[in-house]
Amino acid sequence: MSAVVPQSDESAIEQLETLCERLAAFGADVSLEWVDGFLTALAASRRAVPLDEALPAMFDDAFERAFADPADAAQATATVQGRYDVLRGQLDPEGLLDEPDTLRLAPLMLTYDDAARKELVEAGHMTAEDAEVLLQTGALWAEGFRSAMEAFAADWPESSDDEAEDAWFDDCLMRVMALMLAPADLAAYTAEHYPGETISRDELIDDACFGVQDLRVYWLDHAAKPETRRVEATPGRNDPCPCGSGKKYKKCHGAS
Repeated sequence: MSAVVPQSDESAIEQLETLCERLAAFGADVSLEWVDGFLTALAASRRAVPLDEALPAMFDDAFERAFADPADAAQATATVQGRYDVLRGQLDPEGLLDEPDTLRLAPLMLTYDDAARKELVEAGHMTAEDAEVLLQTGALWAEGFRSAMEAFAADWPESSDDEAEDAWFDDCLMRVMALMLAPADLAAYTAEHYPGETISRDELIDDACFGVQDLRVYWLDHAAKPETRRVEATPGRNDPCPCGSGKKYKKCHGAS
């Protein structure tokens, strides 16, 4: 029997969207889709990045200004943490290994039509060229994913000692980055990677999600090495105490 994959309910998604709108009013260049991509990269990386470390990288100082009241800040943090926990559950390595052909990741993405793009361009929010690229479903999500990789580059090392593994890793990552390609570049990408096939946007998104799942599993064999801890030798009980008191260790810091 397949395990139940965690999902965000409508209320949780609405709260996260409201949070993003509030942050945008305080100068943060964020959206629900971008934030979800950022959190997805954190959930997929080789290290469990704590949210208190991630928030400044995501929102700079806008989070502190938007939620200056401690109670508001606690609620906002819980909202982001809730989505982060869902994504980490969707990318749970045990579940991914048990059902490698099952799409568990369910990203939050918006759908834009030509009218929506035109409206945003005419309102001066972006150029027509940017709209053509960024206002494709999944593009802002992929941009958020890339932003997290750049912010926590040490958790995304670029190469291993195996060329075949590197090529596989790059392919997984490119499936995500392809969602940000301009139409002409995307056509060239699909022609190379899906020769003779007609690939829909939804299929590209599914491929990107499978790429993220594969990346999460990749880190099981390439986890961050724990920091070496240097332990000083304990002096003998009759040795001078290293604190410099002149007493024997057993009569000073070694006394029980």
